[in-house]
Amino acid sequence: MVCAFLLEIRRGTQSALLVIREASLRNLPADISVAPGRLEVRSSSACGVAALPPGVSLAPSSCRGLRRLHGDGLHLHLRLRDVPRAPELVYNLRESLKPQKSYIFYCQSCGDIIVKERKFFRVLPLPSENWSALVEEWCCHPNPFARSTLHPQHDDCFLGETFLLLNSRNESYVPESLKCSSETEHDHTSQNDSTLKSKENTRVICERCKTTLGETVSSDTVKYYVTEVIVWPSEESFSTIPSRSQFIQSMVAQCLVELSSAKSTFRFTIKGDNGRIYILIWLLNSDTLLVESSGSSSSHSVFTLFGDNFMASCGPSGMWSAVKVLYQPCINNRNKDSVDRCWKDCGAMNSKEEE
Repeated sequence: MVCAFLLEIRRGTQSALLVIREASLRNLPADISVAPGRLEVRSSSACGVAALPPGVSLAPSSCRGLRRLHGDGLHLHLRLRDVPRAPELVYNLRESLKPQKSYIFYCQSCGDIIVKERKFFRVLPLPSENWSALVEEWCCHPNPFARSTLHPQHDDCFLGETFLLLNSRNESYVPESLKCSSETEHDHTSQNDSTLKSKENTRVICERCKTTLGETVSSDTVKYYVTEVIVWPSEESFSTIPSRSQFIQSMVAQCLVELSSAKSTFRFTIKGDNGRIYILIWLLNSDTLLVESSGSSSSHSVFTLFGDNFMASCGPSGMWSAVKVLYQPCINNRNKDSVDRCWKDCGAMNSKEEE
């Protein structure tokens, strides 16, 4: 018998939720033992033992809130004696990019080289999306940046919240405008359609797999989306492309953590180019560690899309950092009331801050 479990750790409160999977409780009655470094499920016919990763130490005497959820397993809350050091999220672009170093840009979907070796003399963060409004509030004279744009020079790299800007060169991408230039000659029925078509014509796509990598901002500036490219130091070998779901979730998690700490907010929306909201996200906490036994593969469809290849190598169990979110899809007019209420609440909060 395999002792399959999931341990959700909150580093801030040094508490944890332990879930012993339904598969480990089939032979009932069973005795469940919680030791500082391991779990044990023993029945009359079998015994299952699972060791916790190094650094994770439970306090068995603090167990409380015991309950069994049908189809899931046995839930109980407990305290931790020792809180392990948090593993880093898979990919942190802001921490990886440094000036005076040479980098290669890869397409995340197929691994093709998009930007050959580039050395940046400056790697600078861009101001937040509302920076212009803040300048208007704080300056006693007209906004000096109102008619200027922040475009990178030849050896600059500008980092935005979800994108990066580079000075364009003849790299291995194909501007979509070369393929769709004839379409711009047609009349459009509305201004919105014209805007969307113009947006389409500025797309930058991978030459090999035709994935959209970003867009051209001006004649000499290219915007790359952080969810579509991998930036890797030239002197380090690059051979493995992270799985798509792993990479996307890692980048979204990084964005949520950075935005929530910088803007003191926990509610976010994901929009398309047409301004339509596709999903509402509430960030519940960002100090979560997940520990899962390697034998509990049945839980992947419930708790994670990453699968075994996302688990760190920690012996019999995997451990990784995570952010915990509540989300609601908004496609096909789903949860329209929630969207309206979210915007109404945000408007009320903004009005209160202005007062």
